[in-house]
Amino acid sequence: MLISKCNTAVQGSKLALYGRPFFQKSMLTLLGLFLSLAALAEGRAKYVFYFIGDGMGVNQVNAAITYRAALEGRIGTAPLCFTQFPYATLVTTYSATNGVTDSAAAGTALATGKKTKNGALGMLADQTTSVGSVATWAQKAGAAVGVSTSVSVDHATPAAFYAHQGGRGSYYAIGQDLVAANFDFYAGSDFLSPTNGADAAAPSLYDLCKKSGYTICRGYKDYLKQAKKAKKMVLFQTEEASAKQRNSLPYALDRSEADMTLAEVTRAGIHFLSKQKKEGFFLMVEGGKIDWACHSNDAATVIHEVIDMDEAVKVAYEFYLQHPDETLIVVTADHETGGIVLGRGPYELHTDLLRFQRMSTEAYGAHVKALHEELGEQLDWQRMRTDLQANWGFGEGVTLSEKQWGRLEKAFQDMKGGQAEGKQTLYAKVDVLADAARAILAECALIGWQSGGHSNGFVPVYAIGAGAEAFHGQMDNTAIPVTIARAAGW
Repeated sequence: MLISKCNTAVQGSKLALYGRPFFQKSMLTLLGLFLSLAALAEGRAKYVFYFIGDGMGVNQVNAAITYRAALEGRIGTAPLCFTQFPYATLVTTYSATNGVTDSAAAGTALATGKKTKNGALGMLADQTTSVGSVATWAQKAGAAVGVSTSVSVDHATPAAFYAHQGGRGSYYAIGQDLVAANFDFYAGSDFLSPTNGADAAAPSLYDLCKKSGYTICRGYKDYLKQAKKAKKMVLFQTEEASAKQRNSLPYALDRSEADMTLAEVTRAGIHFLSKQKKEGFFLMVEGGKIDWACHSNDAATVIHEVIDMDEAVKVAYEFYLQHPDETLIVVTADHETGGIVLGRGPYELHTDLLRFQRMSTEAYGAHVKALHEELGEQLDWQRMRTDLQANWGFGEGVTLSEKQWGRLEKAFQDMKGGQAEGKQTLYAKVDVLADAARAILAECALIGWQSGGHSNGFVPVYAIGAGAEAFHGQMDNTAIPVTIARAAGW
């Protein structure tokens, strides 16, 4: 309507002034094009946030909001920030070669809009043809670009936005691709393989970053000190934290005050990209350890990781409130992990019991090992039972049957006697007693798991802001980056 009225007014003025049909037609065409472009620009997403909860299927989100309501003493849900976004739908995740995708193929689909073979990054299924990502499209359009995660910066999901490798395990080569992509901001725990084991003379990835103009910061406080003078940024956790666990930030359930958080990473990304004075920005933020906890079937830790990613989304939402007409926030997942089910037969659910778990299953295994090393033969079953009560609520907030206590005692004796090595998950080796405690708490909460791997379950997508209305109807994961790019005009 507005363009039509403007064209009518322009047509009258030009006829009176020039009176030449050809000139008149050319001017009207150009002006109509200008007005059309102006109309398209109105409401365009200048600032784009792309959150990816690795392994976060529909039921992982449902578990988090159900748990929050249970803590309030009621049956129902207590929404997260992102679950209140006005647009939401379901997403399919299969890869080009498998009904169940891995993170590399899923990350590539979410980044590039192209299906690929499991294990491949930024390449088609032929493992030869490279494809660009929405991050590179944003970069070419003049936007500042950031890629960040709670795991290593060269892990599958973040790497899908900048790397082109046939195998996700080529960490040094992926790091080289990171430098070559020349994005403005990267953040994660660290590099998994900062040196090339096959070539001792090859420069470290840290040196390559510095040579290419990147400032490497260690922790959020160091970022605040160095950000002003930095032209390009790589933000890692502190060297002390990396010495303990370089492949990820700690789980939210295990975090100390000194540990960097995903919310801090997001805040740093917004600050750094905003000061680039470019044509807006694109920031991808991955909650990578939702998936890790799902591989361990650790329900309480999963829920805390989903809530922790929501804390990062809140930081983006604060920015959105300041720029509501120019900001798009999209929250989705690469795949579901574990096949989590809320309910095990009885028509009940007791997610509130998960509040008694004080640390992740992995951390509890390390805790038990330390106790054993410290106390030796003095670590008897009675002491261990008291410790289980303190860290899992068993016998206090969580009532166990004699059979369940028997399983725990057997696991303790097997652990102490070296008769069981524990359970190997994709990302961790879990102590046999810690794994038994995890499984029993899940039973009491009436939460079930199908496997320790990925599934083909739907994942959700939530959106708010400029162009968010396009996220409707069942979608494939390849449609998400394309829809984002259209909203931003990239």
